[in-house]
Amino acid sequence: MGTVEVPVLIVGGGGTGLSASVFLSDHGVGHLLVERRADTSRLPKAHYLNQRTMEVFRQHGLADDVSGPGAGPEQFGTVRWQTTLTGQGPLDGRVIHEMDGFGGGALREAYEAAGPVLPVKLPQLRLEPVLHRHAEQRNPGGILFGHELVSLAEDEDAGSVTAEIRATGTGETTTVRARYVIAADGGRTVGSALGVRMEGLPALFDATTAYFSADLSPWWNEGSIITWFLNPYRPDLSSALIEMGPTWGRHCEEWGLHLPLTGIDRTDEQAVTARIREVLGLPELELTLHEVTSWTVEAVLAERYRYGRVFLAGDAAHRQPPAVGLGLNTGIQDAHNLAWKLAAVLSGSAGDSLLDAYEAERLPVGRHNLGWAMSAAAHHQVVIDAALGLGPHVPPERRTQMFFGYFAATPAGAAQRARAAEIFATHRGECQALGVEAGFGYEQGAVVPDGSRPPARSPLGDVYRPTTRPGHLLPHAWIERDGRRVSTHDLVGSGTGFVLIAGADGAAWAEAAALAAGKLSVPVTAVLIGEGAEYADADGAWQRLRETGGAGAVLVRPDQHVAWRATGTEADPAGALTEALSLVLGHQVP
Repeated sequence: MGTVEVPVLIVGGGGTGLSASVFLSDHGVGHLLVERRADTSRLPKAHYLNQRTMEVFRQHGLADDVSGPGAGPEQFGTVRWQTTLTGQGPLDGRVIHEMDGFGGGALREAYEAAGPVLPVKLPQLRLEPVLHRHAEQRNPGGILFGHELVSLAEDEDAGSVTAEIRATGTGETTTVRARYVIAADGGRTVGSALGVRMEGLPALFDATTAYFSADLSPWWNEGSIITWFLNPYRPDLSSALIEMGPTWGRHCEEWGLHLPLTGIDRTDEQAVTARIREVLGLPELELTLHEVTSWTVEAVLAERYRYGRVFLAGDAAHRQPPAVGLGLNTGIQDAHNLAWKLAAVLSGSAGDSLLDAYEAERLPVGRHNLGWAMSAAAHHQVVIDAALGLGPHVPPERRTQMFFGYFAATPAGAAQRARAAEIFATHRGECQALGVEAGFGYEQGAVVPDGSRPPARSPLGDVYRPTTRPGHLLPHAWIERDGRRVSTHDLVGSGTGFVLIAGADGAAWAEAAALAAGKLSVPVTAVLIGEGAEYADADGAWQRLRETGGAGAVLVRPDQHVAWRATGTEADPAGALTEALSLVLGHQVP
């Protein structure tokens, strides 16, 4: 038995924990990650990485390695409903409705305007090894799989947390003393040790997913992120089919099928295989069944995100329905928010109160995203059936008749399809939710409010309105330096420094940044954008988005969120900036 001392202990090596490791390494923070599993996920599980997550990965040099094996919106940017995959009947293989989603089709222009990188589809089965490799490369010897947390205790007098870690293979235990702990274990161990109370609905319903390999190329209509089957004969065969790669499109090899297994033992491989064939309408299909998982859909949120020196992130802090794909994305963004704060406190450039800002900022986002996922899931379960005239009021014997009516080449059929299309369009709150993914802002925390009101959020979350209002994501705009095009997001590197963006005549702001950085021992880089400045605003996009006028400035945090802004001339730029930084970092104002 030995003792190890580290600044940060990460418990959990899934998408959130491994991301946290990468971010901490880039911030120069020593840490140890422990994960009870022997290896990364064997299951595809979450498969959509939204635009904001990909921007975070881009900032930390991960985007290319994630998008390489992943699919882009041109390969998955459709949501489809159809009757069955195939079959011989007149209602088999019929497309009910399609709509653009997640940056695909007509949405692409809006997504390209919103950020420097687009969403990617890459299941956790393939994402986690990428993150694991980068975590190992940046923190050699500090990523320990096959190690589980046994106990956890905080010693506030010593300013540390003591954890007992056991190697699952040998039983050998190690004592780890850390200044802080990130709990990214899905709530399995740390939560119970701390007595974390999860509020909400812990058991909404049970779901079953079968993961299998098969050649569906003769029947597969490629391009969808998910295809919902609304079976015209038997509602118990309705299901959802998802490509899981590694090849994308018609020749995809692996699949995830969300399907009902009522009356079937999920451990009976022969029976499950028969049900898959029945659902797909392919009684002779050759397939290899890899795994059948039954899981409980929850809608729960931790009462708090900070427990002394322990911080909850990802599923340890929030668990919601998979609708909108917010679970893993929210967790990775939790880690991104927390990492720079831990780095600032551990380096001595910020007070401990900065860590309170993690909960102040991320808990409201978690609550909003959980509620949004709940709303989207409920909408899909009830309203989509209603679009076809189905529902509890329709007896089973009339189900097929309703589908014939929907597809009928008659005025009544055309009217039914037109009405349904309008109802289907409300599904954009789930599959076109760019405003939810990128439009959130922090009202409290490590920000200095300027009294302005946030931009109105669209009721269905499908419109993103960029703003430099403190707490919000820095708007993306393409700018140029020495003939090279970069995003405003690129001005914020992968370290712990702040960026002050001013106009071409912002020499006073540049001087203020140097003075504030020296006084507070915090890296602050001044960037001037405009005619004659180091960065050219080639198409005027930044001028349209900055909301500060030529004399103002925008202070951006290491996580690319705006900390403070001056909308016009300041009599004492250095004093104003120093005061703002002091408030953000939890210092006494000099």
